[in-house]
Amino acid sequence: MESKFSFPSIMQHSRVFDKLFEPVKIGKVNIKNRIAMAPMNTPGLCDLNGAYTQRLIDYYVERARGGVGLIITGATKIENEIEKYALTGWPMILNRAHFLQRASELTEAIHTFDTKIFCQLTIGRGRVAKPTMLYTRPVAPSPIPNYWNPSIICRELTISEIEKIVHMMGWAAEIVAEAGFDGIEIHGMHEGYLLDQFTIAMWNKRTDKYGGEELEKRLTLPIEILHIIKDKVGKDFPVQLRFSIKSYVKDWGKGALPGEIFKEAARDIDEGLEVARILEKEGYDALNADAGSYEAWYWAHPPTYMPHGCYLDLTEKLKKVVKIPILVAGKMDLPELAEEAIEKGKADIIALGRVLLADPYWPIKVREGRVEDIRPCIGCHTGCIGRTWEGKPLCCAVNPTVGRERLYGLKPVQKIKKVIIVGGGVAGMEAARIAAIRGHDVYLFEKSDSLDGHLIEASRPSFKKDVGRLLAWYRTQLMKLKVNIILNVEVTPELIKKENPDVVILATGSEPIKPEIKGIEKPIVTTCIDLLRGGREAGKRVVIIGGGTVGCETALWLATEQKKEVTIIEKLSDLMITPPIPPHMNRLMLLDLIALNKIKVMTNVEVREITDQGLIVHGENFGSKEIECDTIALAVGFKPTNNLYNILEKEKIAQFYSIGDCKKPRRILDAIWEGYFIANEI
Repeated sequence: MESKFSFPSIMQHSRVFDKLFEPVKIGKVNIKNRIAMAPMNTPGLCDLNGAYTQRLIDYYVERARGGVGLIITGATKIENEIEKYALTGWPMILNRAHFLQRASELTEAIHTFDTKIFCQLTIGRGRVAKPTMLYTRPVAPSPIPNYWNPSIICRELTISEIEKIVHMMGWAAEIVAEAGFDGIEIHGMHEGYLLDQFTIAMWNKRTDKYGGEELEKRLTLPIEILHIIKDKVGKDFPVQLRFSIKSYVKDWGKGALPGEIFKEAARDIDEGLEVARILEKEGYDALNADAGSYEAWYWAHPPTYMPHGCYLDLTEKLKKVVKIPILVAGKMDLPELAEEAIEKGKADIIALGRVLLADPYWPIKVREGRVEDIRPCIGCHTGCIGRTWEGKPLCCAVNPTVGRERLYGLKPVQKIKKVIIVGGGVAGMEAARIAAIRGHDVYLFEKSDSLDGHLIEASRPSFKKDVGRLLAWYRTQLMKLKVNIILNVEVTPELIKKENPDVVILATGSEPIKPEIKGIEKPIVTTCIDLLRGGREAGKRVVIIGGGTVGCETALWLATEQKKEVTIIEKLSDLMITPPIPPHMNRLMLLDLIALNKIKVMTNVEVREITDQGLIVHGENFGSKEIECDTIALAVGFKPTNNLYNILEKEKIAQFYSIGDCKKPRRILDAIWEGYFIANEI
């Protein structure tokens, strides 16, 4: 069968990114380019003693192979007695010989690619440690509330414990240097971790040498840590600091959004710049700069709603007060933005985190001018930090091989098969991509006139453009792979019999649920999906039924980009609490944006009837009530479109599989992973 689809031509990216590929130094260590892998936690990829497994070595080697100049490992604990973790699988230096053996294998492999590697060392989380992660009560500089459970008051560290922490930092540094690492990054003077808590007056109420009103006294701990490391491994061994320039804390448990006017309760920009001056003078070799706190975790781990380059205004100011190199992360994955940041002196090194999960070969592709081939990070957090908080190993929503590069690498085709894929959404496109790469003869059928599935509506709001970049990437890759695309054709059992494929993969997707509510068929009712796809225009007053992620994002889009008056109605006690719950930083930012933009929220409310003028709702606090509006948009979930699967199952036609939403409506992660795994096995 011939393809009935014509792709627009894709031009090669002509821009040259010279600045990104200039060499740079941290201390006396030469780095081949200005691209660093930002530190990210790697739970599940270490053994019970906290030493690296082969999976973790493969994970880092893949990024070195992709052309990055510097790798910074995830946080490695230096002890497990003072802040005693109950979880296993996190990097820790508990057994010198065992850690040394595995770490040296890592550094040797990384150096093969002329890449440098720094080990990030941490003293712990303090007040932001989840109590469920610990055997003991959370610790802190002072008896302050735990972030996750404010009813738990953290135990104040003693002088002897703090001195032991300093000693253990020196001990760990010796092991790190012996293992062949090129430098150390000190974790924790950012996001409100334990080291940060010592340096910020809001959290440090001590009156001894490790605290007080004077900034210099609150900086005693990071300075002592620096000095003992330099004493143990030499002044030429680079030590850099992960450092939040500004905390964005309004109050206990309350963060501040970009552009929000507020009084800083933790570290403001003036104090941040003064801290940098002092630490440079003391001998730190570089600053890996970011912003935020657990109160405003969306700064430290920017979701899709955060603009690209969100720290650059801060690092531009930081560059004016220090001379040591400044590394910057914060959604720096757009090559033009990264190049411009170096060119305009806003940073010295670009630190890429999640984008190197999504695409380890970002540096090589940028250097070769193949920007259109970069698989984008979509800011969802579901595959990376979201999984780690669920107690699962690190991975990536758009790249299922992260952390299992050797286990799930593509398998060469033993026999070329004719593969029919039904459905051009993300699951179908991923299956087609993988099957074609492996060498199968692939035909991708889509009953509509374009490949997109739910990605079109998912990318409609301006704050979801990264999803649009993912869709463009899939279309480009399928074009380059010369996949046979057949649009405007609905696949039937008869068509499958006629084509006689070896394998059929069903990816027929899902459709919005319409609940059984009196008046649901009235013209006033539509779905959030229809609004986002442009099938309907919303009136001035919009009520959204359903407070999940789709309903909340649609509400934000309508309120901010279309200036509508929006009300969200949710039958549960809060928004976005039905599994799968969005990762903490995404949910937190979306809730704060809803509040900032004055979107009305009604929880514990049921819709009883829809009228021509609006709807009648019932709540425990107010009884029955009529709400007038111009448009009602449904966002109560999706149901699988699986009619074809049911028919094929009965008729036993060909070898067939079901993937994505037609199996069960879930997340982009599930659709991509299933598409990848099935196509890699056929």
